Amino acid sequence: MLPVFAGDDRIRRLFTLVPGSDFDVDALAAIERVHARTIPWDEACRRSFDLILAASPKGDLGLLRGDRVLLPHGAGFNKTIRGEGSGDSASGLDPAYVLPGGRPVSTLYALAHPSQVARLAAVSPSAARQSAVVGDPTLERLLASRSHRDQYRAALGTGGRELIVLTSTWGPESLLARRPALPAELAVRLPHDRYQLALIVHPNERSRTGVLDLAERLAPALDAGLVLAGPYEEWAAVLVAADAVVTDHGSTALYAAALDRTVIAAYDGGDELIPGSPMAELLAHSVRLERSDRPESSLEAAIETALDAHRPGVTRAFADAAFAERGHALERLREEVYGLLGLDPLADPATARVLPPPAPSARVPAAFAVRVHIGGAEVRVERYPAHSDAPAHHLAAEHGTASERHAQSAGLLYRRAERSTASPQRSIASPHREVRTAAGWTAGILDSYPGCRTAAVVLSPSLCVLRTRSGALLTVRVSPCRETDRIVEADPAAVLSAVHAWLGARPGQSVAATADAITCRTGQWRFPVRLSPATPDEAELTL
Repeated sequence: MLPVFAGDDRIRRLFTLVPGSDFDVDALAAIERVHARTIPWDEACRRSFDLILAASPKGDLGLLRGDRVLLPHGAGFNKTIRGEGSGDSASGLDPAYVLPGGRPVSTLYALAHPSQVARLAAVSPSAARQSAVVGDPTLERLLASRSHRDQYRAALGTGGRELIVLTSTWGPESLLARRPALPAELAVRLPHDRYQLALIVHPNERSRTGVLDLAERLAPALDAGLVLAGPYEEWAAVLVAADAVVTDHGSTALYAAALDRTVIAAYDGGDELIPGSPMAELLAHSVRLERSDRPESSLEAAIETALDAHRPGVTRAFADAAFAERGHALERLREEVYGLLGLDPLADPATARVLPPPAPSARVPAAFAVRVHIGGAEVRVERYPAHSDAPAHHLAAEHGTASERHAQSAGLLYRRAERSTASPQRSIASPHREVRTAAGWTAGILDSYPGCRTAAVVLSPSLCVLRTRSGALLTVRVSPCRETDRIVEADPAAVLSAVHAWLGARPGQSVAATADAITCRTGQWRFPVRLSPATPDEAELTL
């Protein structure tokens, strides 16, 4: 909500942390991360303020002197937190916190939807009279960032794949608590060239588990390419980039619905989700990702079904019950808070700030178990992380990146040509640069790895040089897949797996002197591929 006060030199912002939270260390770190000015709680209680903004009614807010505004926190009031407050009230509307001692804790309750006013009135008519529907500032940032979707997907390395985002709230009924193996199952069961997987974890769960421990628990999925979205801003950019969301009962999915993304339910039920709430209605009308004894077939099938069944506007309709004032939330909030301050707002409108692109964090697997299906001149390739137990035609490994164990077992070994990033000064200081030719490197690999049947060099997205056990050195030229509005380039390593399988199915047959043409199908894309004997110049290309 900082843009509400942007440009106003009459406003000074101070932050303090209400004591008593189990997650206070990470909350303080988040404030310090943006270099905000903080003051100790004891000092805050001794001072008076013109306005106090709080995202939660919990804690001793009554000790702070000044008008208090309770801001929207999450997408509505969809669940209860057992063991806290009244126990059966919606979190955020619990009278134990909203009405401590029978008196409203806030001067103004800023709410996101008119239905929330009615729910607050059921708890306290007097508190409802002090409420205003302003919309949701978080949603405003998401909506303002929609045009940056391609940029976010590029930063994530999504390419032409479908981005599937898992979202986990916190507590005993969260996705990570109930189905901790699901991220790894999806990471190894979904074809790498068709799907990318990301995970959004509630900050409380990050704080409770610890970033290191969380990363270690997720290590198999991270090694398989899972993107672990950062908190605070990055999660929202990942949500904008997503094609579909697999969710528990956490409110992140309502933001996804407001963006009209496909929502897939992975909530197993419990006591926390409030019947009839917007989140409950969204989950009830979403495709379910059921538990199965055969996840290799059911997981992908459920995601395919949900993506195919998605119709524009249908999912977004469920978010209408949680969000009002879309596109106007910051202006509405500014009217309210400046009224409490007794100030005229600035003439320039308050505008939501575009989310920064996510930091690249995905690990591309260095070895793949590859399934192939050859139908005439078309080779369909599905690649899975090497530790998948899926039946495979061959193992493909990137030499110098994959483990030696995988390199020794690989039927296809390949290397990507280095793109020099050395500065001119470094080049002068190290004049004796050693390079390998495509012909020399491929021959050496076949000599060094008896189990390898094909060695290849990726020279560019459209050019590879390959050698088989027959000794033939071949050039592989890859054309992009063209659609009316975009061009999709293949991962050459996937194409090399198609060529490796196609050549292996034609023992004793040489590539025609003119050129052989095949099609590599991977994911939903088809890439034209031409094979020909390598020319002397192509054989001498360096890595």
